[in-house]
Amino acid sequence: MTTSTTPRVLAVIPARGGSKGLPGKNIRPLWGLPLIAHSIRAAALTPEVTRCVVTTDSEQIAQVARAHGGDAPFLRPAELAADDTPMAPVVRHALEWAEHEEGVAYDAVLLLDPTSPARVPAQLADAARRLATAPALDGVISVSEPTFNPVWVGVRPDDARDGALTRFFPSGTGVTRRQDAGRFLRINGNFYLWRADFVRRLEASWFDEGTHEGLEIPEAQAFSIDDDYEFRLIEALIGAGLITLPWLDATDPRAVPTEDLR
Repeated sequence: MTTSTTPRVLAVIPARGGSKGLPGKNIRPLWGLPLIAHSIRAAALTPEVTRCVVTTDSEQIAQVARAHGGDAPFLRPAELAADDTPMAPVVRHALEWAEHEEGVAYDAVLLLDPTSPARVPAQLADAARRLATAPALDGVISVSEPTFNPVWVGVRPDDARDGALTRFFPSGTGVTRRQDAGRFLRINGNFYLWRADFVRRLEASWFDEGTHEGLEIPEAQAFSIDDDYEFRLIEALIGAGLITLPWLDATDPRAVPTEDLR
């Protein structure tokens, strides 16, 4: 990626149809829109995104995505849709498919998981600019500061001491106040932006195989939905105004909690 020409960025939205923690979560309504539609709209509001594709093994999810402006041009092969399928080959397959169809290479890939809908397009654009101007980086990912610091409070039972608690992080030894523990940032999954060349050679662990910079976002945005509790919690956060989704029109009667849509 260089600044001499506009980088081509492919956004990829992975939406497997076999969720066990919350069946049907990718198309479950969240404030008047299927969950996957929030990621589609975030990409559409990010000028730096050249194209956004949905990779799914479910025709139902593909149809819902298309109905809300999404591009679902293929169904993911079954071997890339198992419970234990790593994300690396899924993203690489989408990249290779898009490049083969268009006959043009991409410079970067932006991974947008539907279960993290609280995105701000301006932050995605900022990540794209940072990657374009930092040749040494393989990627820019979202990070945030959690509401608790595990270095200070993280513990685990010690079998050698009859299950007595011991510190999980040795660096927390002697720390008695939260303020003395130092800042702790976590990878939150809101977005991952990688150079296309990095995606092409990625084998398994993006963190261990590349060099990345973190773009810090508020912890309230760093929300990932894995079960019904978390789905209802993000509904409450949106309703309380603690999470703002810029593509939702507050005056639109469709923008109501999902409980009212059932």
